[in-house]
Amino acid sequence: MGIVNHDLPFGHIEFCQVCGSKNLEKILDLGHQAPCDSLLTNRQLDEMEKTYPLHFVFCGDCGLAQIDYIVDPRILFYSEYPYRSGITKTLVDYLQAIAVSVVDSYKIDKNLLAVDIGSNDGTLLAGFQRVGMNVLGVEPTNIADLANERGVRTIKAFFGEEISTQIVKEYGKASVVTATNMFAHVCNLGELIRGVSGLLVDDGVFLTESHYLLDLVKTMQYDSIYHEHLKYYSLKPLIQLFDYYDFSVVDAERIPNYGGSIRVVARKGRRWNKSARLEKLLKEEEDCELYNVNTFYGFRNRVMEAKSDLRQLLVKLKSEGCQVPGVGCPGRSSTLINYCNIDSELMPYIAEQPTSLKIGMFLPGKHLPIVDEKRLFEDNPEYCVMLTWHYAEPIIKNLRNKGLKSKVIIPLPEVKIVK
Repeated sequence: MGIVNHDLPFGHIEFCQVCGSKNLEKILDLGHQAPCDSLLTNRQLDEMEKTYPLHFVFCGDCGLAQIDYIVDPRILFYSEYPYRSGITKTLVDYLQAIAVSVVDSYKIDKNLLAVDIGSNDGTLLAGFQRVGMNVLGVEPTNIADLANERGVRTIKAFFGEEISTQIVKEYGKASVVTATNMFAHVCNLGELIRGVSGLLVDDGVFLTESHYLLDLVKTMQYDSIYHEHLKYYSLKPLIQLFDYYDFSVVDAERIPNYGGSIRVVARKGRRWNKSARLEKLLKEEEDCELYNVNTFYGFRNRVMEAKSDLRQLLVKLKSEGCQVPGVGCPGRSSTLINYCNIDSELMPYIAEQPTSLKIGMFLPGKHLPIVDEKRLFEDNPEYCVMLTWHYAEPIIKNLRNKGLKSKVIIPLPEVKIVK
């Protein structure tokens, strides 16, 4: 298979990010939006915000869903980037369980290194530490400092071939490399995969996790479309991508993270067979017509309907005198708020858990204030909107235990009210 350049230029692109085809169909225009995690301080509210086009497009050749504008990752993942993986217990437990699963399933050599790319605060690597492995994280933001403070050795940098070479020289080869919830974010994907190849031993394992296109379409997750997410992976284009770099995709598993993700395991070389689970999932994609553009036209129509339903409900409640705050401020909330044109008249604030780095900041675009959730309990409004709707059940249970009596509006897959 001929090589396609997977190290993408910044700005608008007119070709598929995996196969290079120009056979792209625009599915959804979410307007011009600021990067979802470019939160503002009070002093920045009157300054001009930088926005970029946000278009969801589909490749008719390899089947990759993607956006068609690349923002410089130094803008998206800036030093003060506010996301932390270690503040949600459910996610902590899940990430740390990855180590046991991978080591047992693939007979990982525990005497070698485990490397996590985009390692955030080191939560995932702490799981590999617990099974006795030497670990190293690579994280470009200041969250790397938190990881080092907790004893998870972390290089503060963007991962690439140079960093890979440096790691091998200083620490030796890795038996496992992970890239969870960041593999779809990478614009210099060729450099990343080449770096992983140089870092891994010959039978090493490369594990990635990404939002899964099949779940995105089925459960209407247009809010997970934002500039950090360049690609919305399904298996067919992923297998084609790894084949360019002499990797074999050997297994895939659907996992519940972020409203539906896919864990994919690739190994160096072409001698590896596909698991039965991988073959079954490939068939499910075909059965669901995931590579038929008409599936995405239907998705677009349902998105527009969901947008209209949510906005009409909030306007109605406002006319009745209700204050309707938001609950939770994941990156996806910015897409939903701005696409649905929900301003502070309709949603006076967004409540976040007290450990969040986002408290005291303002959402890009509509400038909704992000406050400590204690205000939510003090106000106990008649209604609130669950912006972390993809984790609604455990979060609502937790909020009820803390005393929240509000009716909870779930905005997706379709608008409903939980009393």
